[in-house]
Amino acid sequence: MAHARPLVMKFGGTSVGTPEAMAQAVAIIRDAHQRWRPGGVVVVTSALAGVTDRLLRGVQAAARGEHDAVPQARAWLAERHRAMLEALIPPMERPALWGRIETLLETFAQLGWAMTVLGEVTPRALDAVAALGEQMSAPLLAAALRAQGVPATMVDAREIIVTDAHFGAAHPDEVASRERIRARLQPLLAQDQVVVVPGFIAATEDGVTTTLGRGGSDYSAALIGALLPAEEVWIWTDVDGVMSADPRLVPDAHTIPELSYREVAELAYFGAKVLHPKTIRPVIEANIPLRVRNTFHPEGPGTLIRQERAAVPGQIKALTVIWDLSMVTVEGRGMLGVPGVAARTFAAVASTDTSVLMITQASSEQSISFIIPRGRGPQVKAALEETFARELARKDIDRIHILAPVAIITVVGEGMRETPGVAGRIFGALGRAGINVIAIAQGASEVALSLVVAEDEAVDAVRALHPLTRDITRPA
Repeated sequence: MAHARPLVMKFGGTSVGTPEAMAQAVAIIRDAHQRWRPGGVVVVTSALAGVTDRLLRGVQAAARGEHDAVPQARAWLAERHRAMLEALIPPMERPALWGRIETLLETFAQLGWAMTVLGEVTPRALDAVAALGEQMSAPLLAAALRAQGVPATMVDAREIIVTDAHFGAAHPDEVASRERIRARLQPLLAQDQVVVVPGFIAATEDGVTTTLGRGGSDYSAALIGALLPAEEVWIWTDVDGVMSADPRLVPDAHTIPELSYREVAELAYFGAKVLHPKTIRPVIEANIPLRVRNTFHPEGPGTLIRQERAAVPGQIKALTVIWDLSMVTVEGRGMLGVPGVAARTFAAVASTDTSVLMITQASSEQSISFIIPRGRGPQVKAALEETFARELARKDIDRIHILAPVAIITVVGEGMRETPGVAGRIFGALGRAGINVIAIAQGASEVALSLVVAEDEAVDAVRALHPLTRDITRPA
């Protein structure tokens, strides 16, 4: 089958983190290069597993006055990358490549020394340090491809992705980036080159290094995929795709063959270790299919994620759990019909810089309950008691109380929408397992239903519900 548009593939840190893993990635890329024509292949790579953390820990320790931290980190980084070099790169190409890596390691040492002197780490300096990992891994991967006969060229992401100066989580300028991506990559793809791009990093219009924040390499792949544009984007990781539940909790959890973007967004928000919605927004907007596949099990189908999918009526796709939470309840008969109680409640919560994961309110308006991280409970309760001091004194609000620990279990599936009987099956399964549901919330999209249970019942609840992910399509 001919592919007129390129394929963008992203490899995470574990997928390139050892010589064996990178060799496997090279084999996958070589196969794609042979098959994906005439469109060509762009590869976005993360730093080797653990490298970015070690870089950041080193300079943060240096800023605290730990003088040995950066030299120790530099020695560890040099050992990791030299092992990759000796295992994968022919002797003739090693000196030039090692010289490039040593220059980056020296940059790390100089930045660390500067932070030791200053006694602080600025966001701009942190981005300069965090970007070094991908700058070392990308030329290694390109050289490893050439060693296996694959024509490969590395292009520095800072030449093609333009961002603002919001260091740590920079925002791309898609208009400027589109022009640069097409001008730089399309001629190389036309020459049958595999283009290797370091993920996570970018630069301002003035050339100052920035990073894209959480899930940055996925974001890089999505941006390049959307702006080229690509035919598909594939995310290679160390799992077989998006799972129906956490396999540590549910041994028979299975890979979900297909998801909509809306389902993925709900799963990510409610704690599943899947793609962060922000990172894949460019391909959502461009309506480009995305696949999650396993580098170490490449023959597996993975999970296909696309804008819209044909929903199977009643079908539940996956379950997620968020642990270590508290449920805060503000209740009182004097709240009935009084405007502004909810606004004042959440203004008080916001004043403590606490995120709210879920909200429920009784239709009688006599209580509002919401879920927050457990550790934030005392601060939130104190803020609410201060805000409603007069109402508490007048007994308009009877009490503000906290129930902990609780967990949120979220049931996700496009097929739940407008399908009678789905909620009945969910609550029937929980009832048969003896699980008490404390609170319920469903978004307007009807793609997700969230349930609050006591934390010590959460595992039993997930196991009771998981069979519904396999077959909930028959009428009740």
